[in-house]
Amino acid sequence: MIIKEGFKERRLSEKPMEDFQAAIAKVWEDPTFFWEGGESNVAAQKRGVQALLNVLEEYEGKNIVVATHGNIMVLLMNFFDRSYDFLFWKSLGMPDIYELVFQGKKLIKVERIWNGPGEC
Repeated sequence: MIIKEGFKERRLSEKPMEDFQAAIAKVWEDPTFFWEGGESNVAAQKRGVQALLNVLEEYEGKNIVVATHGNIMVLLMNFFDRSYDFLFWKSLGMPDIYELVFQGKKLIKVERIWNGPGEC
């Protein structure tokens, strides 16, 4: 197992948010907005995408597994296809597993392969 810091979940704020749903909605509505001590969608996406592009280059032509949290996963997917947005994030199961297929650094296929206990 190799840990890549770029895939860590984004920090929403330095303190727990009273209304998590409203707080997360705000950062998706305004991608440059960030709560005190937190990370904007733009910053989190940039960090995650750079990590992903590095991994795609390093392991070109190989099958790899990346484990991360849902928010950063959707921000990564959103970089390649804007249809993966806040509503998509809200639809995720916990846990949820997606297969992303790349041709070089181009996303060519997304398939949900598992979403939660009892699913397969």
